[in-house]
Amino acid sequence: MNAPSPASVAAVVVAAGQGLRAGGTVPKQFALWRGKPLVRHSVEALAKAGVSPIVAVIPANWEDTAVEALAGVPGVRFVHGAASRQGSVRAGLEALAGDAPGHVLIHDAARPDLSEAVIAALVAALEGQPGAIPVLPVVDSVVRGADGLRGAFVERDGLYRVQTPQAFRFDAILAAHRAWDGAADAGDDAAVAEAAGLVVALVPGDERLKKVTFAEDLKDDGMTHPAVRTGMGYDVHRLAEGEELWLCGVKIEHSKGLAGHSDADVAIHALVDALLGAVAAGDIGDHFPPSDPQWRGASSDRFLAHAGTLVAGAGYAIGNVDVTIICEAPRIGPHKAAMRARLASILAIDIAAVSVKATTTERLGFTGRGEGIAAQAVATVIARG
Repeated sequence: MNAPSPASVAAVVVAAGQGLRAGGTVPKQFALWRGKPLVRHSVEALAKAGVSPIVAVIPANWEDTAVEALAGVPGVRFVHGAASRQGSVRAGLEALAGDAPGHVLIHDAARPDLSEAVIAALVAALEGQPGAIPVLPVVDSVVRGADGLRGAFVERDGLYRVQTPQAFRFDAILAAHRAWDGAADAGDDAAVAEAAGLVVALVPGDERLKKVTFAEDLKDDGMTHPAVRTGMGYDVHRLAEGEELWLCGVKIEHSKGLAGHSDADVAIHALVDALLGAVAAGDIGDHFPPSDPQWRGASSDRFLAHAGTLVAGAGYAIGNVDVTIICEAPRIGPHKAAMRARLASILAIDIAAVSVKATTTERLGFTGRGEGIAAQAVATVIARG
């Protein structure tokens, strides 16, 4: 699809519920699914398609969790939801009123597997109609029932299963929500549109757009989980005067330290990427973007602990990690035991599963000239039974 103009297509992603049916300690939309928070999947898909801005409608008191879940995704802003879905959508639309986009996609965070083809079909349909929704035909036989007994057969021709996102011309759907009398909660945004006299077109949906509802849905995400997965990481930081030197979470006295946005612990950064790679959860910049001032000077142990949490959330346990530090100086040997212990503590794993090694480049390259330190890491994760 040709990416829509950022000024022409915006989105509201409804992620304001408590998700109680899915259990867990966080609302469903922030629980991990395929290695990422559920809400992140569809928001990333919208951003990749060029949709901007994207308003994430979130529950009150979950701002920090929401910001972390969507860290690094461009064009995202946040607004608190209401007691009902319709009220939450209205809040999201009002947050876009100042942008005055031509079109808006309204999507449920609980439908994570959003394809670019569906987005393209919806946007194209708005050229001819003020609204459009993705649907799938009903293929099973349908009957009415009462008191556990079969009733009349229902002809399935003309029946469809409705999905999201639902797409509308922005001014029209905003006016429709503002005009809704509030006597009852609408079934979906298409119902609000039709109540305002808007015609809503049907476009082909996608079976992958199924709704994640129960705890079992979070566990059974349609992926084949191999028993063992491996990730690799590599990072480099420049040595500079006046900086502290942190390696593997251990502060080392040296004439120079590593420069970077956080504490520049190059060894931990490489290990974080290895763990994220093992569960296909992006890279360290996705979760802790250097453009975000909150991570300036941050201790890298926070990054590593977060990576460990994502590994567990993806259904894996850390089997072993292996870090190699590449530098001419300082000498790493005297600190390896402390480094292993620190990494084991952060990840809550046995120290026997942690290896820290060091090597030089025989005075070749930037590490050989003492301009910086590099590190590479390998992490193995094991599926939990």
